[in-house]
Amino acid sequence: MTGPTVPTATEAEPAAGWAPTPALGRAVLLAGLLLVAGVLLGRVDLIVLAAPFALGTAYALRRRPTALPQVWITRGDGGPLVEGGDVAAAVSVGNPDTVDYDLVVMRTRVSPWLRIDRAGFTGDGAVDGGEPSATTETAATAQDNGRRRSVADRPFVTSVPIGAAVDLELAGKALRWGRHPVGPAGARVATAGGLLVSRAVIIEPERVRVYPRTEPFEAVEAMPRAAGLVGAHHSRRPGEGGELAGVRVFAPGDRLRRIDWRVSLRARQLHVAATLSDRDAEVVVLLDVLAEAGRSGGVAGAASVLDTTVRATAAIAEHYLHRGDRVSLLEYGPAARRLRPAAGRRQYLTVLEWLLDVRVHASAHEPYDQVFGPQLLSSDALVVVLTPLLDERSAQMLARLARGGRFVVAVDTLPTDLTSPKDRGWAEVAYRLWRLDREIMIGQLREHGVPVVRWAGAGSLDQVLRDVARLATAPRVGGR
Repeated sequence: MTGPTVPTATEAEPAAGWAPTPALGRAVLLAGLLLVAGVLLGRVDLIVLAAPFALGTAYALRRRPTALPQVWITRGDGGPLVEGGDVAAAVSVGNPDTVDYDLVVMRTRVSPWLRIDRAGFTGDGAVDGGEPSATTETAATAQDNGRRRSVADRPFVTSVPIGAAVDLELAGKALRWGRHPVGPAGARVATAGGLLVSRAVIIEPERVRVYPRTEPFEAVEAMPRAAGLVGAHHSRRPGEGGELAGVRVFAPGDRLRRIDWRVSLRARQLHVAATLSDRDAEVVVLLDVLAEAGRSGGVAGAASVLDTTVRATAAIAEHYLHRGDRVSLLEYGPAARRLRPAAGRRQYLTVLEWLLDVRVHASAHEPYDQVFGPQLLSSDALVVVLTPLLDERSAQMLARLARGGRFVVAVDTLPTDLTSPKDRGWAEVAYRLWRLDREIMIGQLREHGVPVVRWAGAGSLDQVLRDVARLATAPRVGGR
């Protein structure tokens, strides 16, 4: 578990957070009435009857609490958490006081994307050897009129001895990527035999980072242009590499191990084998966050536009970063967030962290076009645009990139199972017209030289990348 952040009571007002319970009021009232009645009526039996109430209340209040309970949330430290993985967290309450907490009621909120299946109390061993009461519930017993409810969505009751702490451990599954809160959590404590109760101590939630599950993705090695210095792609430039480009006359600076002795003996002049340099490429993944469609069902359910976009981005970035290419991310939306291009394992972890904050930003204003200028989008980069093509501005952006000479591939992220509305009237007809208009828009983009393919995991971009690489190496017409 990670280190807790422990809130403590204010030292200047040690007892300000405690209040008498109705039980204390009833005990004092009953004892007072019996004593007054016994004195006024001269009846000793009423005084004797009031004695247990008075003595019991005085004995229970002989040691009064001076500090509020401490509550904190800890998260599991089992490494990076991916969709579908096991999530563990704990809500802890500690007793810094000099009296036992007879009753502790704890409750916490948990994100609906964290399905908590088990919850139970564990203690750290109290100073006086006392054992806290254990309350455990599993998903099998968390039924409410036949409808499953979250195990964490209920109060938990225990007791905490002096100087001890009790952990409410939560265990379950992470259903969706993102930063999901565990909390806020709160606890109230009763002590002095239930005669005093503390105010509720509430703390802020802790965020659990759940990374998107990377779908299997492979792509051909064809890249439009490889402009870096080193890498896995065969460029058209001569240099040190493994791809044979031909044989040429020896020149100063050539390495002796490159000499082709057969050709040299035949031509009676030194010749060397020329090779093409292996260079890396830059891949820019552009995320369209102007619109959302579909309903997310988590890792095992249906995928919305945002789910497909984030998971596909993680898969594409992992593939190209594993091959040594440089990958950068951009958002097409009002925020225009950007992740600078880099390579390596560190960049992949940065990409996953960056994707956790992807949100849909609907805006009536045109996104700032200068964020896609030459200072951010290299002319040699491959631009992969993940878009549902639900906004006309997205199609216009793709057309502008193509007209600007960029190598663009559009990946359609609209769910295939998107159904028409069930309303009566013209809803179904309007849906069919919208579908037809969208197909026309996709056709127009292809006429502008923007290939549009649907995301399908491995092999989704193979044919498209071959076509884009073939166009990049074709001779320019008219000097363009």
